[in-house]
Amino acid sequence: MAIEKRAFGRTGHMSSVVIFGGAALWSVDDETSERVLEQLLEYGINHIDVAPRYGEAETRVGTWMDRHRGDFFLASKTAARDYLGAKTEFYRSLDRLRTDHLDLIQLHALYHPDECDQALSEGGALEALVEAREQGLVRFIGVTGHSWTVAAMHRRNLERFDFDSVLMPWNWIASKHPTYAGDFETTRGICAERDIAVQVIKAVARGPWAAGAERNRSVWYQPLEDETDIRMAVHWVLARGDVFMVSPGDVGILPLVLQSASEPVTALGNATMEALEERTGLTSIFGL
Repeated sequence: MAIEKRAFGRTGHMSSVVIFGGAALWSVDDETSERVLEQLLEYGINHIDVAPRYGEAETRVGTWMDRHRGDFFLASKTAARDYLGAKTEFYRSLDRLRTDHLDLIQLHALYHPDECDQALSEGGALEALVEAREQGLVRFIGVTGHSWTVAAMHRRNLERFDFDSVLMPWNWIASKHPTYAGDFETTRGICAERDIAVQVIKAVARGPWAAGAERNRSVWYQPLEDETDIRMAVHWVLARGDVFMVSPGDVGILPLVLQSASEPVTALGNATMEALEERTGLTSIFGL
């Protein structure tokens, strides 16, 4: 069953509610990359999120673009904070992705106040992205970030520039955080008023890797792995109906996420999620 699609903010694109997190292709071989592509096409995933920081992911996605550029809304990022660095990284992404344009370029992991000020000021990275948009090399500009401060920082940055999308963490544990939950909802409300697309990450995060644990997944946090647990975490996020979920950066978990998202979404109550938390040991991956 194809995964639901809805309007990605004001971009005019009907994106799958699960966006493929290209970090999953960080260090995979050709055979694995092709298998992932087949899975995306099978479930109707039509939106890819990738970044230069994700190892060889852009190169892997680039091998798909020769055949499927028209099938995907293609988003990448830049971690540079200055004009020249962002421009250089942007053109490198075009080369690696084998395309003459991106649909979305995002300022990557922008949540430190000093870095925000640099990137959004004269001579900063944003200047290069706006220039690329004016030249027809990219259609839309977004901003992403991690940590418990990012929702508040997105709100601050939206006062300075009218971004087309934002990306930030959201899961059951985040919804219980004493400050982040309120910041998330306030920022989400602003985005709704301005028709800015909201993407969320870490939906299936279980917690930080325990000391001595076998790191059998390619994500930096320990994810949920049981099929039922993943389904519950995915459905809890998607039941909101107002966010897009970026899939986790692990090819082994990806099929379970896609299968869960393709099923009718069930809204789960607090008691059910509290039971999941207790059974699996859900905890914050960002500390307190």
